[in-house]
Amino acid sequence: MMAPTTMPQELDSRSLDFTGIIRPGDHIVWGQGSGEPQTLVERLLEQRHRIGPAHVFLGGITYTNTLKPEHADMLTFTGYGAIGNLRDLVRAGALRTIPCHLSQLIPYFNDGIIRSDVVFVQTSPPNDRGEYSYSLTNDYQQAAIAKARVVIAEVNEQAPWTHCDAYLSAARIDYLVHVSRPPVGLDPRPIGDVERGIARHVGRYIEDGTTIQIGIGAIPDAVMASISDRRDLGIHSGLISDRVADLIESGAMTNARKPIDTGIAVCCSLLGTSRVYRFGHQNPQIKLFTLMHTHRSEVLCQLGRIVAINSAVEADLTGQVNAEVASGVYVGAVGGQVDFVRGAQLAAGGRSVIAMPATAREGKLSRVVARLTGPVTTARSDADIIVTEFGAAELRGQPLAERVRRMLAIAHPDFRESLERDAHELLRRGAF
Repeated sequence: MMAPTTMPQELDSRSLDFTGIIRPGDHIVWGQGSGEPQTLVERLLEQRHRIGPAHVFLGGITYTNTLKPEHADMLTFTGYGAIGNLRDLVRAGALRTIPCHLSQLIPYFNDGIIRSDVVFVQTSPPNDRGEYSYSLTNDYQQAAIAKARVVIAEVNEQAPWTHCDAYLSAARIDYLVHVSRPPVGLDPRPIGDVERGIARHVGRYIEDGTTIQIGIGAIPDAVMASISDRRDLGIHSGLISDRVADLIESGAMTNARKPIDTGIAVCCSLLGTSRVYRFGHQNPQIKLFTLMHTHRSEVLCQLGRIVAINSAVEADLTGQVNAEVASGVYVGAVGGQVDFVRGAQLAAGGRSVIAMPATAREGKLSRVVARLTGPVTTARSDADIIVTEFGAAELRGQPLAERVRRMLAIAHPDFRESLERDAHELLRRGAF
C-alpha cells in the first residue's frame, strides 16, 4: 500500500468521533501492554454502537481495566494470549485466542492472515527530525501499519522517546490525537522465599558476560536482583523492566560482550513503572526492535552464551510444559517461550530455563505433574532446564526414566510419593 502524501489531520481527544473513519466490519489493531493507546481505545468502546460491528486484534497483554465482556456486543476481540486483565474476557467467552509463536505475528500481518484496516498506535512527541518514536512498544505495530487503510496516532506527552529500529513519519499518519496521561504501567510484585529460592538455582547458569532473556513478575525480579554481582551482562528480551534498568545503572549489565548489538539492551517493549520509562527516554543504551529481531531464531542463535528464562503453569515428569491453561481457563500464551527455548539452544553455549514454583493454590496443587492438564506449549524434545525452589532438573539429552527421576527431585516433597507411583505405572505401561 502506498504511503499517504498529505500531513495528518489533528483531532481533539475530547470530541473525537470515529464515525466515517472506522467502517463497519473493519479490523482494528492496537498496541498491547504499555503500548496501549488508552484514549483511542476508550473512545472506540464508547462509540461502538454508532460505528457498527468491528473486529479487534489486541495482542496478548492488557493491564488496564478498560475492556469489559459487554463490549463484545459489537466488537469481536482476538489475541494471541490472555495475560493480565484479558482473563476476564476469556472467562466470559469474549476473547478468541490464536495459539502462535510471537515470531509468527509479523508474517501473519504481512500475509493478511491477521488483517489491519485501522491501526491505533501510541507514540511519543516527535524529535527534532520529526520522527515519532514507538515509545514503549515496538513489536508488531510496524507490520500492522504497513497494511492499514487508516493510521491513528495517540501522541502522548508523557510517553518517552525511545530509540527504535525505525520511526513513524508524519506522512504515514492519517490522524493525530494529542493526549497527556501516564502510560500503562505495571507495579512489581512482592518477592518471597519461594522466588528467592528459584532465583538461587537459576543464578547458577548466569555467569559474567551472559546475555539474558527474561519476562516480568516476582520470579524474574528475584532472578535479576540476585545477579547484581555479575559483570558485563547483556539483555536480549521481549520486555525490559525496572530491574533491568537497575542492573544497567549499577554497571552490572553493559551488553559489552554480546556478539551482536554490542553495547545495546535489546527489547521490543518497556514495561514497568515510571522508573524504567524515564530511564528509557532518549537513552542510546536501549533500543526497541520488532519481533523479527527480538524473537527470530536466525538472530537468537548469534548471541552466544544466552540464558532464556521463561515460566510455566505446570511441567510434566518428562519435560513437557504448559504455559497457557490453568484450571481449565486460558491464562497465558504460547507467546515467545518456544522462540527463546529453541533460539537459546541453537546459540553456542546457550541454555533455556523454565522457572516455576513447585506448587500452586497455597501448596494444595503440584505444578510438577504426571500428565499435563492443559496444552503442550513447549515440547519435551525442546526441554533443557526446569527449575523450582527445590532445585534444577537438567533434561536435555536425558532418557525418559532419568528425566522422571530428576523432575521428582524438584517437586514439592508433599507430592513426590504420589508422583512416583504415577510415574512407575506410566513407565511400566510405556505410556510416557
